[in-house]
Amino acid sequence: MKNLKKYLALIVSILWFNCLMAQNPLIQNQFTADPSVRVFNGKVYLYPSHDIPATPGHGRAGWFCMQDYHVFSSPNLTDWTDHGVIVSQNTVPWADSAAYSMWAPDCIERAGKYYFYFPAPAKSGGPKGFSVGVAIADKPYGPFVPQPLPIAGIHGIDPNVQIDKDGQAYIYWAQGNLYGAKLKANMLELASEPVKLEGFPDKGLKEGPYLFERKGIYYMTYPHVADKIERLEYAMSDNPLGPFKYAGVLMDESASGCWTNHQSIIEFKNQWYLFYHNDDLSPTFDKNRAVRADSLFFNEDGTIRKVIPTLRGVGVTASSKKIQIDRFSAKSADGIGVKFLDTLNKFKGWKTVFDKTNSWIKYNSVLFGKKPAGHISVNASSATGGTLLISTEGKPGKVIAKLVIPKGNNWSVVKKSVLFMPGGVRNLVVQLKGSGHVEVDWISFE
Repeated sequence: MKNLKKYLALIVSILWFNCLMAQNPLIQNQFTADPSVRVFNGKVYLYPSHDIPATPGHGRAGWFCMQDYHVFSSPNLTDWTDHGVIVSQNTVPWADSAAYSMWAPDCIERAGKYYFYFPAPAKSGGPKGFSVGVAIADKPYGPFVPQPLPIAGIHGIDPNVQIDKDGQAYIYWAQGNLYGAKLKANMLELASEPVKLEGFPDKGLKEGPYLFERKGIYYMTYPHVADKIERLEYAMSDNPLGPFKYAGVLMDESASGCWTNHQSIIEFKNQWYLFYHNDDLSPTFDKNRAVRADSLFFNEDGTIRKVIPTLRGVGVTASSKKIQIDRFSAKSADGIGVKFLDTLNKFKGWKTVFDKTNSWIKYNSVLFGKKPAGHISVNASSATGGTLLISTEGKPGKVIAKLVIPKGNNWSVVKKSVLFMPGGVRNLVVQLKGSGHVEVDWISFE
């Protein structure tokens, strides 16, 4: 019985670690970057690169350090499952196992097989610079088997693969400029000579090509250093290999100053989404990044509206889960702050700080179930004591609960019966009534 309890506890801990519930950034227990996102069998699969801190003898200090790839899946863009490592620099026959340069990947399905493309430096004696390899699996989460050799004819980074409506596959990559070629049906060899893609700004670094098609228009998206750091841009064409016509900026440079960005774009359940990255979990070192997502919209002429980054991100949060209001949709002009819960372990996330009368924060898209909840719980701390008002957005908003947060220096969960329980998907507003300084980790309904 004792061993059984230990086994069950281990299973619970594994499930907790693998089932991630997040807004922006999507993954909050490890660094992720360069998201390639696909829809397979009704689920969204995220294939990012995996930043890790460099240590002596393992990577270059002060630079990007990546030794493997994970894959994550989600049925709803809110709950993400980590399926673990799928490819490592130690398992690729041709790759340098000491390079720590497993950069931006991609994955695509063809005829029931899943092809994972990744760049890496080759072992001594192989091609100089980066090559692009392929690993193959029967399922989108693996196990993936790396092929013995990289794709001949490609020297560069950030592979992206698309299959056109006629069944022809194309591969794109970066090497100072953007390049493309046709792939053979085996998805492992080039079927045409590489061509430099035309129609992009001449000056400044361009990398991270990602092509998608909508209503007969081919959109090539890419990060570009137009000034000092990368912004996301796009160009349009009626042909997968161009020539392309520059169409504008997809997302401005990061307000935090994160030097890189990298994108992919998908349609899921009749809505388009942009996936990208920022330095949320490592604001003082932008080589450790975190993947985000926000909704994307098109104008009537097919051009893309510029995407404004948000903390709230996408997806609907169940009211029964811990609602992280620090991932807010809107807030008052002053009196609201967002800080790390633990500056020594930023993976613990953030807290919302209320320190001005009537300061408020709004969290959109909370799903209340058919069975009415009777209580609300708030994990809070207040050195002064204070009162929080939780209500639904609207004029007038309906008050769900009024909670008195006791004076103290420790975190505690305050639980109270609700005055009113909304139904369906609603936006929540949390407001500080009266004076005081109150910090909130999460709220939840039961």
